[in-house]
Amino acid sequence: MNPTVPGARLLVARGEVDAAFGRLAAATQPLLDRDTCVLMGVLLGGLLPLARLASQLQGDFVLDTCRVGRYGDATRGGLPQWLAQPRATLRDRHVILVDDIYDEGVTLEFLIRHCQQAGARQITTLVLVHKRHGRAQFGPAPDLVGLEVGDEYVFGCGMDYQGHWRHLPDIWGVPPASGGA
Repeated sequence: MNPTVPGARLLVARGEVDAAFGRLAAATQPLLDRDTCVLMGVLLGGLLPLARLASQLQGDFVLDTCRVGRYGDATRGGLPQWLAQPRATLRDRHVILVDDIYDEGVTLEFLIRHCQQAGARQITTLVLVHKRHGRAQFGPAPDLVGLEVGDEYVFGCGMDYQGHWRHLPDIWGVPPASGGA
């Protein structure tokens, strides 16, 4: 399906996305095998990556979500705000944070601090996409990364364009000159 977004171009085809999820699942499975884990999706963007990843994992783990807003319908993020906090007990557990994209790290840093304050024993961060750019980054880079893309506005696989197109199985980009960020 081609999105109706001016200037959009295919960056990562579905087959490459599927392979990235396979690599992420292979890297995550040993963590689940040796520890009591909470697999926590960061909504809304992390919804599809969480579901795709969880469906490829085996064993027992707690599945939870949280919701942190930074963008709304904008293409540039602001400060993180809780929209829905996690419900699972994080104390003395290994929390695996699953998000769609790592851009500047503001959301992950916010969530890492929350998990630490909630008593998580260990925190692993996992993102489907890491955006390469020269802007400042906050906090540590993600521990597990599925794919890397250049510095343009990306959507599909959980990431949206003005609230739309999260459901696409591919990753699309809009260069900055076309209205992306």
